[in-house]
Amino acid sequence: MTIQAILFDHDGTLVNSEPVHLKLWNAVLSTYGIQLSEQQYKNLYAGVPTPANASDLVNRFGIPTDAVTLTEAKNLETVRYLEQQSFPLMPGVTRTITSIHRLGLKLGVVTGASANGVQTTLCANEFESLFSLTVSGDDVLKSKPEPDCYLLALERLSLQPEDCIAIEDTEHGLRAAALAGIKCLAIPTVMSKHHDFSLASAVLPDMNAAFEHIQKVYLGGTCEA
Repeated sequence: MTIQAILFDHDGTLVNSEPVHLKLWNAVLSTYGIQLSEQQYKNLYAGVPTPANASDLVNRFGIPTDAVTLTEAKNLETVRYLEQQSFPLMPGVTRTITSIHRLGLKLGVVTGASANGVQTTLCANEFESLFSLTVSGDDVLKSKPEPDCYLLALERLSLQPEDCIAIEDTEHGLRAAALAGIKCLAIPTVMSKHHDFSLASAVLPDMNAAFEHIQKVYLGGTCEA
C-alpha cells in the first residue's frame, strides 16, 4: 500500500505543548481561585479543544463566567506566550518532516486548536515551505473528535481517505481521523497514555518509530532520501 500524504496533529504530536497549556489554563483560572493538578488536566482536558475545555470548567467548578469569556481569556494567554516563543518540538519531528518531504509525500497539519500556534511552529522551525496545508479548529464548525477538520483537509488536498495517514496523540484526535475514514498512528504522551487507542492502526513510542513504521508498512520499505 502506498500513500500520498501524512496529516499531523499539532499539540502533543508535533509540539510538546500540553504542559504549557496546563500552565496557561492555571494562569486564567487563578482569577477564580482555581488550579488544576497535572492529573486533572491529564484526565479531563489534554487533547481537547479550548472551547470544550472552557465549557467543562465552567460547569464543573461553577466558575462565575461563561465558556466564551473563558475561551477568550485562554486564547489571549496563548497568544501572549506565542509572541515570546514557539512550543518546543517533540523528539524526531524535524527528521520525520524533512524525510517525508524528500520522499515526495504531501504534509499537512490538522489540529482542533486555533491556527496561531501552528503558524508559529511552522515559522519558527522553517517548515512553512514543506507543508501543503494547515487546517485548524478555526476552519470548521465542529472540532475534534468530530471528523470535520480531516474531511476539510481531504477536500483541500483532493485526496481520498485511503491516500492519507494521520498521526495523533489523543483519543479525541484518533476518533476524528477514524470517523473521516483515515488510518491513524497513535503516539501517546505522558498526558494521554491512559486514553483509548483501540482505533489506531498502530500505537508507537515516538515520532521516529512512526516514520519507520510508515516506511515499512505504507511505502514498501522505501529508504530515507
